[in-house]
Amino acid sequence: MNYCPECGNNTVAKFVDGSTRFVCSDSCCHFVHWNNPVPVVAALVIHNNNYLIARNAEWPKGVFSLIAGYLEAGEKPEDAVNREVSEELGLEGTVTRCLGHYSFFEKNQLIIAFEVVAEGCLATNHELAETLYLSRSELLNYNFGALKMTEQIINHWAILSADSGC
Repeated sequence: MNYCPECGNNTVAKFVDGSTRFVCSDSCCHFVHWNNPVPVVAALVIHNNNYLIARNAEWPKGVFSLIAGYLEAGEKPEDAVNREVSEELGLEGTVTRCLGHYSFFEKNQLIIAFEVVAEGCLATNHELAETLYLSRSELLNYNFGALKMTEQIINHWAILSADSGC
């Protein structure tokens, strides 16, 4: 951030509360850019007794992940993940459990992941290039490549599923 959104002056790097942050250069302005992470929801979708992953239209062929999107202001995470399932897949989702929260430092995001059972007829929107249905075994053995966060969520889901006897 080069300019203060409060007064328009330049920002400067300064040590504040244990970290270097950008602050307004005007001593009368007290703006600090905290750079808090952005909340994102992600869904491991179960549809027609299989697990549904998708490839974003902007990603290379062969790169698949969970359904994900930004949490909007005033929205509960559970509502946001069901909205994303509806928008991207045309399905009606029901959250069956929270899979946890994950810090995605590279993009300054906090991902809140859920298992979602979805019903209806699949109708992807423009954000997705393709979808892939996997059995439980295929999902557990799927190579997510560079998408280490997706792999981490799936591995955690597998532990939660084993603990619940699923």
